[in-house]
Amino acid sequence: VGAGKYAFSYIGGYFMNSIIGVRFSEIGKIYYFDPKGLTLAEGTRVIVETSRGVEIGTVVLANRMVDEKDCYLPLSPVLRVATPEDLAKDAKNREKEKSALKICEEKIAKHKLGMTLVDVEYTFDNSKIIFSFVAEGRVDFRELVKDLASVFRTRIELRQIGARDETKALGALGTCGRVCCCKRFLSEFVPVSVRMAKDQGMSTNPTKITGACGKLICCLSYEENVYEDAFKTMPRVGYTVSTPDGVGVACEVSVLNETVKVRFDKDNVEIKVYPAKDIKILRGGKQQRQEDDAEELSAEQIKELEEE
Repeated sequence: VGAGKYAFSYIGGYFMNSIIGVRFSEIGKIYYFDPKGLTLAEGTRVIVETSRGVEIGTVVLANRMVDEKDCYLPLSPVLRVATPEDLAKDAKNREKEKSALKICEEKIAKHKLGMTLVDVEYTFDNSKIIFSFVAEGRVDFRELVKDLASVFRTRIELRQIGARDETKALGALGTCGRVCCCKRFLSEFVPVSVRMAKDQGMSTNPTKITGACGKLICCLSYEENVYEDAFKTMPRVGYTVSTPDGVGVACEVSVLNETVKVRFDKDNVEIKVYPAKDIKILRGGKQQRQEDDAEELSAEQIKELEEE
């Protein structure tokens, strides 16, 4: 059935749209497009219409039908399967990016700007060049843009990116010794918080929970749903609980072992370990603040670690 700029089918009482998923970089975000009747296998290079012009990408999700409520309409169209000429033009753009990187670095030095160039990207149709950079604060690069426009004779966009995006673009080794997840397989960043580290019983010492980017390690989010489910029935550290031996305060919780360590006096003299099933959270019990001055983070430190 045709409707406006996209096509759909009525299946089982639902309006279903035909879509494909396309990436514009190896580990980039997946964007969805209308295949316009083309059957496209994974790995196919395609020319598509995007908000910033005509681009070349790679199909990572082959044709499939999805509920129209699960996609933003109207979808931009696939213009064609990339031709040998298109592939040659894309390869030429990659070479031009290397040259543009050197030129921009020279111009930054000339204007004495406090910024570090990270990446350069030509749009497929050469209508724009995007320079990505990092800087401590705001940078007045108006003169730099004019200078670059006079050299390249096309639209120039300077995009300031964060520490996470810089590490994703350049790559680095994580604390585990492997290449950072964002460089290997993460297509999008998810929010990560210090609370996740506390939930998982990890030290909140910044040197132990931050990655190469200086922000909280992304892998804190991988198992967080398991801990969130567990804490629906298990107490958090500091909760007042009832045990077979009386009332105490949870001072250590092991979600994986399903055990809770309980303190019965303030001097930490009497501490016992119980299976989680033998522990009952007292609704009227107050959560007590745990003293750990060596690892206590200020509000400013937490904000710095968690921000993108």
